[in-house]
Order: sequence, then structure tokens, then C-alpha cells
Amino acid sequence: MDEFDVVVIGAGPAGAAAALAARRKGATVLLLDRDDFPRDKPCGDGIAAEALDVLKDLGVPDAAGGYPAVPRLRLVGPGGAAVARELPRAAHTVPRRVFDARLVAAAVAAGAELRRHAVRKIAETGGGVVVDGRFRGHVLIGADGATSIVRRAVGETVNPPGHLAFALRGYAPTANTDEQLIVTTRQQWPAYAWEFPIGDGTANVGYGEVLRGRALSRAYLERRLREMLPGAEPTGLRGHHLPLSTRRPAPVRGRVLLAGDALSLINPFTGEGIFYAVLSGALAGEAAARRDPAAYRIALRRRLGRHLRHSRLVALLSREPRVVDAAVRAADRDGRVFRRMVELGLGDGVFDLRTIGRILGETVRRHPATP
Repeated sequence: MDEFDVVVIGAGPAGAAAALAARRKGATVLLLDRDDFPRDKPCGDGIAAEALDVLKDLGVPDAAGGYPAVPRLRLVGPGGAAVARELPRAAHTVPRRVFDARLVAAAVAAGAELRRHAVRKIAETGGGVVVDGRFRGHVLIGADGATSIVRRAVGETVNPPGHLAFALRGYAPTANTDEQLIVTTRQQWPAYAWEFPIGDGTANVGYGEVLRGRALSRAYLERRLREMLPGAEPTGLRGHHLPLSTRRPAPVRGRVLLAGDALSLINPFTGEGIFYAVLSGALAGEAAARRDPAAYRIALRRRLGRHLRHSRLVALLSREPRVVDAAVRAADRDGRVFRRMVELGLGDGVFDLRTIGRILGETVRRHPATP
């Protein structure tokens, strides 16, 4: 049986970041994935500046190299209110077949051992965690996505309706080069469509909505996408689940840690998950290398605890479409409100009393109390 300090299951952004962080601490690392790289992964492909900060600290300074910055965001509320402003920090759109392959290559270059292997069974023993009777790690990190085998193996169920979204993603020609577009809708709320330009005359486009206990057909999702992005003619359409952070499993079970989508780290307001993935992966990898799983729980709470409480509150409030429209109007009037919304939706930001007050003010202005 092959033995390692750390075994990471899943070589996406969370897993690659975990491997990089563990190697920087000198641990031996096995990185397992069922696919070869490069491989496609259905996703919005949006890479926030905060995610690139984490990767730079892990020794990957050019994860978005060759893909131009996208400096602006246009957000359309469910009632038609709109705001378009410069992002506090420019984002990038990098196809996951490129982005993930770069991170895996960086992990391998740092000394992680990559093997193609479809995991079926994990078992914790007195001396570590055994994978399929072939590999043993002192600590195991489950970074194997929304349908995580590791998560199920430690007794954690999948997210229930209301805490799980589904999205359809494709690529379409566009003349847009410098603006991320998010269009929300009252129909089947909460739901939205997006267009994120890549910089080569195409954009990542998609539509998603929170699942409410009924199946969504591909025909329905394609129709909604075309209704909300008129003129879009996407190809390469693929669907994916998004386990929202409003219902997270325990991050640590004995010697097993969960990171990224396996930990339901998807922003419930925007659907963003890359920043959460690389950050949680980095924190998990460092704790695993130190052979101190409990340190991961503490690090997560310290770095994301307050933010996740705020994003959960915003998700609850945004169940009312008029509140979202009020937030969009407030962001259009006030650049500081816009900045707070972006930082909460794309990074680890929080709302302050001033932002909340501005949004409430817009709500009252449009919906005054009746005597």
C-alpha cells in the first residue's frame, strides 16, 4: 500500500490548492482524480481577484495569464433595476479546462504526485485513512465536488431543496469584451442568467435557479437561457449542481477534511465558488500537513465565519425580489454600496450598517408603509 502524509481526492481548484499548501509545508501528497487533465468542468469560469490572491500566495502568480481583465459588472435586478460600475478589482474569465490544468500542473511541479483513479471507498484506520485498499494518508482531504464521494463516506448527506441550485452553461459569440453581465428574474426566483466575456470574441453564458424539489429539464433551462439572453446561441451546453453555503456539512470528521464544493462552499447570492475553493483548499492543505485536522475548522471560522453569516442573511433577505431591486438601486446611487455587494458576492466581504441602511431606505422609498 502506498503511503503519504496527505491524500487529496479531487484535483479541481480546491484539491490543487490543498496539494500546493501541503507541499509548501513539506508534506508528501497524493492527488487523485477520476479524469485526465485538461478536462472541461461546467462552471461560469469567473475568476475573482481574491481567488488569484490566494493562488499567488501558493506560488501560482499567473493562473489567469493570457486572459484579459474584465473591469466592469452590470447587474439587472428581478424588477428591472440596473447598475453598471467598475469592479473594485477586475475579474477574469478563464475556461476551467485551462484554469484547472494550470493549477494541477503547479501542484505537480511543487512535488505532489498525481494519479488518475476513481475513488470508491474510504476507511479511517488507527493510523490514517485508506482509499480503496491501495493508498493510505495520515490525513485525507475531500475536494471532489458537488457529488463528493468523500462527503457521503463520512455520513454527510447532499444539500436538500432550497439549498441546492442547478445551472446550464455554454459558450456563445459576443461583442462584449469588458463587462460581466448578471440578469436576475422574478420567474422561478431566485434565478439568474449570466454572460462573462473571455476576451476572444466568445463568452461563458448560462442560466441557473435554486432547486425547489422538482426536476428541471434541459429544454426548460435552454429556453430560460435564451429568453434572458436574447440573441445568445450557445454551444457546449452542460449542466452542474451548486451546493449552496446556506447548508454546510461539518468540515472535519476525524482525519477527513472537506473543501470547496464538497463542503457546500458556493455563494448563495452569486453562485461563485472558485474563491471559496482555493481558500478552503489552502487552509485544509496546511492543516493536513501539520497533522492537525482541528486547525482547519478554526482557520475556516476565523477567515470565513463572519462572511458566511452575512451571506446567509443576504440569501434570506433576497428571497424577496423587491429587496434585491432595492439593493441594485442603492448600488447604482452609491459606489460604496456597490463595492460592499461585490465583496460579499465574490470574496469574503461583509455588509456594514451603512450599506444595510441604504438598501432599507430604497425599499421604503419604493414601498412606503401604509397608515
